[in-house]
Amino acid sequence: MQALLIVDVQKDFCPGGALPAPQGNIVVPVINSLIDKFDTIIASKDWHPEDSVHFEKWPPHCVKDTPGAEFHSDLQAEKIQQLFLKGTGNKDDGYSAFEATNKNLDNHLKENHIEELYITGLTTEYCVKNTAIDAVENSYKTYVVTNGVEGVKAHEEDEMNAYREMQMKGAHLIHSNQVK
Repeated sequence: MQALLIVDVQKDFCPGGALPAPQGNIVVPVINSLIDKFDTIIASKDWHPEDSVHFEKWPPHCVKDTPGAEFHSDLQAEKIQQLFLKGTGNKDDGYSAFEATNKNLDNHLKENHIEELYITGLTTEYCVKNTAIDAVENSYKTYVVTNGVEGVKAHEEDEMNAYREMQMKGAHLIHSNQVK
């Protein structure tokens, strides 16, 4: 069984948001085109409290129950079957969807006999990378849909380094047209 995992496609990570990937919105049409190819669609969200040590490292973003924490308005979010909330405590965490606190992602995948994860979302260098590495380490065949993820690109080489690290750990990099 396969699942599409949409990582953090939230307004604060898109252009105009508090901590944007400069072109974060370009992943939305790609993700929407993939949704109907999967029986299982799951997603993660950053869901930070207002007061978090996480914000000592990052500008405040994706504060729970705020407009910035909502999914991008064009994302077909109504098709998401299970949502995993992460970064919910007062600590610097929540990079990987496997750190969700409302529900255990690994247990959910096992209960639903998911063996392959197709990862899309934001951002390549942080939450996508950490989620992909955790997926491999939890023995899932892991695919990162490269035109369905987008980076912050703080430094020119960051995104390529993230791709290399994911591949070295065992994730497969594919284009959306390779998803059957």
